[in-house]
Amino acid sequence: MRSRSLLRPVRTSQIAGVAADTQAVTTCSSHLLLAEDNVRLRSAMRLFLEGEGYVVAEAGTGEQALQRLSEMTCDVALLDVMLPGFSGIEVCRRLRRTSDTPVIMVTARGDTDDVVAGLEAGADDYVTKPFDPKELLARIRAAQRRVLGAVRSTPLVFDGLEVIPEAGEVRRGGELIGLTKTEFRLLCELAINAGRVMSRESLMSSVWCYDYFGDMRVVDVHVRRLRTKLEVDPSRPRWVTTVRGLGYKLQP
Repeated sequence: MRSRSLLRPVRTSQIAGVAADTQAVTTCSSHLLLAEDNVRLRSAMRLFLEGEGYVVAEAGTGEQALQRLSEMTCDVALLDVMLPGFSGIEVCRRLRRTSDTPVIMVTARGDTDDVVAGLEAGADDYVTKPFDPKELLARIRAAQRRVLGAVRSTPLVFDGLEVIPEAGEVRRGGELIGLTKTEFRLLCELAINAGRVMSRESLMSSVWCYDYFGDMRVVDVHVRRLRTKLEVDPSRPRWVTTVRGLGYKLQP
């Protein structure tokens, strides 16, 4: 497949609306890892992102991606699913052992298996080829806003579960539970609204910072991952519960 068919051309004016909404994100010092084995597509993506002020490190294989990640401070990692050697999913899985750097998976297929596998490995979001550059830019900047976003400082306690937004910590029975930044923001949003049903759409808007091209599967998979880490029995959750047909809520 020709690379030009995977990255849809977009005029600068088309991106202006996205950029205007993201002034709080300073891209001039932001470092991205771009792991993509298609040389022409990788070059096109790099030129576009550098034009937006990002410093871009490239990798053409999974092994190279892991090497770059060990050498640099990365604000966002873009990982193609079908990388040679270690797949993008495996790279994400290994990265999550030591880092909560935001990860956006890039896949040429939009099927459920690819999407869910990437999210289950710890990815924060995904984009499907062919994609519009303005969509990719919005997702990158949304990931950065999630990291930079302020949270309330008052600890929230629910029957053995303690959420400490200011410290970025959550404890169950006094034991520290490790969450990714996105998982933690999801938990904070539910905890701040404890007892209130939160729709998938509202969670997509408040946690993922966009509401016009979000995939609700992202919310569902992150809720499932959150339960596996928080709940004693994820199949019978005590705190993060489902309200059928409406969404999710945190039981106080």
